[in-house]
Amino acid sequence: MDGKEGKNWSGGVSLGLQSGMALIPYALLTAYRKLGLTGSETLLLIHLLSFRQVEAKDFPSLEELQAVTGRSASVIAGELQKLIKEGFLKIVAGSDDRQGIHYERYDFSGLYDKLGIYLASRNDAFAADDKSDLFRSGSRAISPEPGGIFSGDAPGEDASRSLFSVFEKEFGRPLSPMECETISGWLDQDRYPEELILLALKESVFAGKMHFRYIDRILLEWSRNRVKNAQDVKAYSQRFRGGR
Repeated sequence: MDGKEGKNWSGGVSLGLQSGMALIPYALLTAYRKLGLTGSETLLLIHLLSFRQVEAKDFPSLEELQAVTGRSASVIAGELQKLIKEGFLKIVAGSDDRQGIHYERYDFSGLYDKLGIYLASRNDAFAADDKSDLFRSGSRAISPEPGGIFSGDAPGEDASRSLFSVFEKEFGRPLSPMECETISGWLDQDRYPEELILLALKESVFAGKMHFRYIDRILLEWSRNRVKNAQDVKAYSQRFRGGR
């Protein structure tokens, strides 16, 4: 790099640093897929945070977001609606009595809450002793019963708080955004208890059918037969074996 290029480079760096810097939660960059976010949705959140921190704009327009993302207003609007619907963002209205103006701003508390819950679940998973793993051989929580589905007590409360971690461990890979949405749907829309989801996962492991459609069919079948907990699963298994 000659003297002129070096001067231009240093001048560019200086100008870039003077234009401002935004602080982005590192957990957002590493865990966005676990939260069910796509890359473009995550980038949109980063831009919104940057507008607030660097330009003091709490509610940038679609045109401003278009300029920095290069995407259409309709696509950006759709992503914003999804982020709001899923609780990552809120639009908060307010007013400045001294200036007599009303304003709106984006509230990121939902995003920070979700990141906090995820990080706490990861911490619980790392801190748990190996023998508390529901799916390790010799687990005391649930054990296979010859000819049936399960026997034993319900999964422990600590394990039930880290559904995503348990699924990832059993599948041996990170979950896709669609798979994360499926689990969230079981909890939020179908209202399946966490222990029942873990039991269905356990059944899929025993059956050697490790895919979400099979687990969903198990949960649907149990729901139709009013199976709601580990004791119901055991009773349903016994009826099934007895042909009643």
